[in-house]
Amino acid sequence: MISLSSLDIFIILAFFIFVISIGLIPGKKDTATTEGFLLSERKVGLFLFILTNVATWYGGILGVGEFTYRFGLLSWFTQGLPYYVFAILFAIFFSKKIREASLYTIPDKLEKVYGSKTALLCAGLLFVLVSPAPYLLMVANLLSLVFHINIFWSLILGSFLSAGYLFKGGYKSYVFADAFQFFIMFAGFIVTLIVAYLNLGDFSYLQANLPANHLKIPGGVSYTYILVWFLIALWTFTDPGFHQRCYAAKNGNVARNGIIISVFFWALFDFLTTSVGLYSRAALPGLQTPVLSYPLLAEKLLGSGLKGLFYAAMFATILSTSNSFFFLSATTISKDFLFKLNNQRQQKSLKSYTYLGIVLTAILSISLAYFIPSVIDLWYTIGTVCIPGIILLVVSAYYPKFRVSSTIAVIEVIVSFLSSLLWLFIRDKFSSIAPFNEVEPMIIGLIIAALIHFGGVFINRHKLSM
Repeated sequence: MISLSSLDIFIILAFFIFVISIGLIPGKKDTATTEGFLLSERKVGLFLFILTNVATWYGGILGVGEFTYRFGLLSWFTQGLPYYVFAILFAIFFSKKIREASLYTIPDKLEKVYGSKTALLCAGLLFVLVSPAPYLLMVANLLSLVFHINIFWSLILGSFLSAGYLFKGGYKSYVFADAFQFFIMFAGFIVTLIVAYLNLGDFSYLQANLPANHLKIPGGVSYTYILVWFLIALWTFTDPGFHQRCYAAKNGNVARNGIIISVFFWALFDFLTTSVGLYSRAALPGLQTPVLSYPLLAEKLLGSGLKGLFYAAMFATILSTSNSFFFLSATTISKDFLFKLNNQRQQKSLKSYTYLGIVLTAILSISLAYFIPSVIDLWYTIGTVCIPGIILLVVSAYYPKFRVSSTIAVIEVIVSFLSSLLWLFIRDKFSSIAPFNEVEPMIIGLIIAALIHFGGVFINRHKLSM
């Protein structure tokens, strides 16, 4: 199905070598302190902030190809537009406050506001949210496709490519690696789009060869379906990666401006990926495996060398997210669990715990990806049950008027999480009963969280007025 020339393989291998080599650049001086290893001494400038922020935000590139193949422009409307909106809101209302807090993780802030129990509960949910398992699975599938090795060894190799250099330079290693991968991502998709345009035709070709709904919004799906995707985009506010990059920025202006400028590059890259996906649907109708729409379009259109560049771009898009999630997950294990539970305050201890966190993250992620071999199932399950219990607490942590008591915060995390999880398991029993059959578990969790949280806000204000 997929055939790569020796030149294509050489380009892909050269890409891997460059990524690892760049990741190994930071020296001992760069990682001598906790802030150096975990946040690059909080000195990341605007240029590197933007490159890392843009590259890290993508990762599910094969999923984007599948979504566009199946639904057309709806892919951009659900996977792009809502994230631009929430990212800009995050930049305006949160980025400077987060940088000024000068902490390390989201649970650090929650502990200051709501206490250690809430922080520990949220750390558990955040650990699940930042699991690199879905991205590791995509890397492994692509490695298996290219090099014809079984999925287990592909997962091992994917872990090494994602996290091997993090032992050397920590945060700075993945910033440098992602900056390089930013340019590979764009180069591969720009070249592929140009080749598709020259060989297949302009927009009139797409109009003539695509299903009518592929160029329309909502594209034949219900508005409830679209609403759920917009709600999932609320993840932006609780994304540990956004918070981590704000903590690492040189100052609040770098964090705010970097996110706003990133939106422009996200829009550009979404244009590239959506356009290539539309060409794939038009040129390759009736695919049984739409998740392979990008590789199969490359097989049809790209010659030797260009095909290798496109595969390198797909690897870059996934790895730039996978390495970030590896480090976030490892930081959560080290800073929010091991370090606090052992009540140790030496900088060397925290750094060594992070090394252990990387190893544990690799073991857990390989296990998850191996036994749940579906990216969509991993994303859906993780996002659905974890986001509702965190989002309002994170927002209120930076805006005192919306805070609740520590007791209410603990109840909110537990009950909203369990509500989403319970509905996830029992909603099939209502599959024939409208409108219950359209209610997503995440909506249940968000409603429960909102009722508890704003009830707690009302109680707090009532007490203050007495």
